[in-house]
Amino acid sequence: MNLIFRKKYDYTSGSLTALAFRKFFRNRLAFSALIFILVLTLVAILGYLVTPDPTPKCNRQILEIAAGNPGSSFLMLKVRKNDFMEHKGIFHRMLYGEPLPYQFVPIQSYRISGDTITAEEFTGDENVKGAEKSYPVADVVLPPEKVTFLLGTDQFGRDLLSRLMLGTRISLSVGFIAVFISLIIGVFIGSLGGFFKGWVDQVVMWFINVVWSIPTLLLVIAITFALGRGFWQVFIAVGLTMWVDVARVTRGQILAIREKEYIEAARALGYRNFRIISRHILPNIAGPIIVISAANFASAILLEAGLSFLGLGVQPPMPSWGSMIRENYAYIILDSAHLAILPGIAIMLTVLAFMIIGNALRDAFDVRSVETRNS
Repeated sequence: MNLIFRKKYDYTSGSLTALAFRKFFRNRLAFSALIFILVLTLVAILGYLVTPDPTPKCNRQILEIAAGNPGSSFLMLKVRKNDFMEHKGIFHRMLYGEPLPYQFVPIQSYRISGDTITAEEFTGDENVKGAEKSYPVADVVLPPEKVTFLLGTDQFGRDLLSRLMLGTRISLSVGFIAVFISLIIGVFIGSLGGFFKGWVDQVVMWFINVVWSIPTLLLVIAITFALGRGFWQVFIAVGLTMWVDVARVTRGQILAIREKEYIEAARALGYRNFRIISRHILPNIAGPIIVISAANFASAILLEAGLSFLGLGVQPPMPSWGSMIRENYAYIILDSAHLAILPGIAIMLTVLAFMIIGNALRDAFDVRSVETRNS
């Protein structure tokens, strides 16, 4: 009996899983989507170390250059601040950013006379002369720097590329935390219903159906109102609404394999229910759970973007793709439509990448296709 148990367990959780992942990595489209997600993850982790604007929340506002077109370049005079700036370590700067010791002043031209530098302020039109302002040379970083904004600037003169890059951290974080919460709750509830059956399964299914009947967005909004608006609240709210799919899949998979020979062998060997579920059932249903988690990751990103667009998600000035669309959607009918379109494209590409990965994992973990290839 012990040999039967070992053989069955090794075959399902070892050989088929290895074949499934080999099949996944041979899918070029899925592999490209995985590389894209890994690049986004690297950008999210490095954060302010790779953004052109390293200030906290990428919130360096230069109103004179608001709504600049992609590729716009401006001559910047860097004027030192009088405030004391404490230098932070690399990990602190990576997570929270660091204020710059000077401020950027856009200018059209400048001249130096002794200990004074006189700059003509930027007006947006080279044919219109700007007001002149003088600064002590000791308070200015020379020479002035020409700064290029690859994706332009938003309505407050903030670098759009920096805010898009930092918004990656919000989207991936809410996806990861929401999926983590949904896995803990969904796997636990689904395991109870699928393994013990009877009245336990009836109670579990009643609870699942009640939550399933409530529209997801309305449930997220209700939880957000209860927890309040904020960074962590939206993560918890999204996670608490996504466990239903995981619970249904877990319950169905456990019902399908709980009567298998190797489960009966585990019972005959006197193993406890917790050990049977955690060590001999869950590893064998990891494939479908991974597939549903990939789909939930994409759904979590969309939910967070929707909440931020409604003003219920991450609060300004923290950049979020949904809030960036909300702040700039009025520019769609103007000359700066890219301010709202680019965050939408970022959401679309990220969700598409996770859906491609989810579909590829579903095909890879298809038992029939894997067993046919193995035979």
